[in-house]
Amino acid sequence: MGVRARLEAHLLRVWYGGEPPGFLLRLLEALHRGLRRLRRAPRPAARLPVPVIVVGNLVAGGSGKTPLVIALVQRLLREGRRPGVLSRGYGRRGHGLHLADVGADPIDVGDEPALIAQACRVPVAVSADRIEAATALLARGCDVLVSDDGLQHARLPRDVEIEVVDAQRGYGNGRLLPAGPLREPAGRAVDLRVVNGVGEGIEGYPMRLELGEPVALVDGTTVSWDALRGRDCVAVAGIGNPARFFAALGAVGLRIEARAFPDHHAYSPDELAFAAERTLLMTDKDAIKCRAFARSGWFRVPASAALPEAFFQQVLKRISHA
Repeated sequence: MGVRARLEAHLLRVWYGGEPPGFLLRLLEALHRGLRRLRRAPRPAARLPVPVIVVGNLVAGGSGKTPLVIALVQRLLREGRRPGVLSRGYGRRGHGLHLADVGADPIDVGDEPALIAQACRVPVAVSADRIEAATALLARGCDVLVSDDGLQHARLPRDVEIEVVDAQRGYGNGRLLPAGPLREPAGRAVDLRVVNGVGEGIEGYPMRLELGEPVALVDGTTVSWDALRGRDCVAVAGIGNPARFFAALGAVGLRIEARAFPDHHAYSPDELAFAAERTLLMTDKDAIKCRAFARSGWFRVPASAALPEAFFQQVLKRISHA
């Protein structure tokens, strides 16, 4: 296990496993809190001429926001809107403006923007400056903008804020980074809250991730779950909460060897050589970084977000009033 993986494992035990944070983490948390008090939030830019929806979370790590963004964009398309997606493009090469389209290289735009562009086929703009990204989308004729992450990016004007919470993890130990998972204190007001999965104590619109049948990376053919039961399967996941993916595979009756990688991990062929003679399953977010060197027997497992109609109606109502 590398240094980064060991550090992440330690932080997860502190954030969600009941292990108390050490002195250094508490000291850094106090520094974080003090800087938040001293630093004034940047003034939002002038309102944009189209509605802006920000989807994000208060905790570091995955909560399911990208599947929600995809579901939201697909619904906007069905409503006859022309949505565009803006993102920082975490883990990509460079920080300047880049427009992602179908087949975009995750190295240039980031894995999540590449996945959204492929799934939705709408303009996706990535930039460290979200105003720059929004301006590029307006030039492409978009009439509603969806920001993948950005609750903490105060300079971006917005009409709807949607927080996504992992029902199982919640807000962890309730402490600020790095002693806890919180980017900002829990309880911050948002317009809509979505709760991913089953849990207790957090109110919001329920969301569940539904697995589709595995799709071969090499030729795009679909295979049934029945065909994979009994095979020697290994699953990899470089997402915020790999355990959720592994548990979902177990729920459909697969016996797997699970191998977790850091979130946004950039895979190399050598790292996956152990699966040469085995059936390899991965998330869409992982697969988009492995398609260039995919082998026979490697499958992506698509996951779509299922949400109540009342959630979409609330979003549509709010942007119609914007």
